[in-house]
Amino acid sequence: MRILVVEDDKDLNGQLAAALKEAGYAVDCAFDGEEGHFLGDTEPYDAIILDIGLPQMDGLSVLEQWRRDGRAVPVLLLTARDRWSDKVQGIDAGADDYVAKPFHVEEVLARIRALVRRAAGHASNELVCGPVRLDLRASRVTVDGNPVKLTSHEYKVLEYLMHHVDKVVSRTELTEHLYDQDFDRDSNTIEVFVGRLRKKIGIDFIETIRGLGYRIDSASHAA
Repeated sequence: MRILVVEDDKDLNGQLAAALKEAGYAVDCAFDGEEGHFLGDTEPYDAIILDIGLPQMDGLSVLEQWRRDGRAVPVLLLTARDRWSDKVQGIDAGADDYVAKPFHVEEVLARIRALVRRAAGHASNELVCGPVRLDLRASRVTVDGNPVKLTSHEYKVLEYLMHHVDKVVSRTELTEHLYDQDFDRDSNTIEVFVGRLRKKIGIDFIETIRGLGYRIDSASHAA
């Protein structure tokens, strides 16, 4: 999953980026509204953390422009303002959630997990398909109750596919959502990760749709 952090405080931006990366996300950072707007307008993010008080272009203006342009990416607003009217204004501008400064980074991570899973139509922090269970909070995968040890990239591929069960996901889409902007992307490595996942999971779980990509079919793994 790929996250954009738009925050002009470099220390806070770095703190959030580090925590998100530690949690397994690919992260891009912007430090003013114009840069943030451009990235959110041109790159495919799974969620965006957006500060309201930004230079160049304030956060609410950035958000309103995204929504006018049809950008439906989940947005978590950061605000130092305590007035309820500012929070209402943010929600009305199209924010999906907000957190007031100062905050605990763990709260931001929990809210991001919630936004990502809701955007994919999941209500729980545990994604289940047949015998495979993926715990988003613990970053843990089990098959028939038995833990499966995955590398970080294998986990990211499986997590994205399980967030999008029954959808055909291309290698390009996986590459765009698993790596940050500065990463030397190679969609061919996705095939390697999928092959390793198939061996480790031990069942016919990830289907290759020739010429299109990969899919986890919930019907074929129904209990």
